[in-house]
Amino acid sequence: MAAPGTDLNRYVVAVTGASGMIYARKLLAYFAGRPDLELHAVISGAGEQVLALELGLKPRDLAPGAVWHRVEDFTAPLASGSFRARAMVVVPCTMGTLGAIAQGVGRNLIHRAAEVFLKEKRPLILVVRETPLSLIHLKNLTRAAAAGATIFPACPGFYHHPQNLEELARQFAGRILDHLGLEHQLCARWGEG
Repeated sequence: MAAPGTDLNRYVVAVTGASGMIYARKLLAYFAGRPDLELHAVISGAGEQVLALELGLKPRDLAPGAVWHRVEDFTAPLASGSFRARAMVVVPCTMGTLGAIAQGVGRNLIHRAAEVFLKEKRPLILVVRETPLSLIHLKNLTRAAAAGATIFPACPGFYHHPQNLEELARQFAGRILDHLGLEHQLCARWGEG
């Protein structure tokens, strides 16, 4: 990991309890392989449960070199606008987390950090995962987007003909990295492969 304070290469990734931990694993693996990037991470209690159910992993297995913050710690640097980072990704993002962010109801560090990114006009990507969507979900999606968040549904593409779930997740993580402006070799882009 980069030296603390090199905020130009600092990113925040939050993991909540929605299904889709394979996306979080692929995205965090990218950061683990980049010692020039400083990664701060936080996971909800439900996120820890779903991570164990879907992948049989613990949070530190996802990004061993990351600076991990406790979800209940409102004194963590992520809770302040003075903590500068380039972007934040919530992957996967539950509808409850989306609702808290959209309504400005910071009940944990993930919500508060997302609020900080919005108020500071920094990129916030919400990888939402739910189906079907209720009217409440749709209104919260619209409210979060209007506040500046990028809504990034966990809807992978199939045009690259993935042969397995790992390829599918790698391509989806690559799309997130594209939106973060980070170079990667996770997948071929349309027309390049």
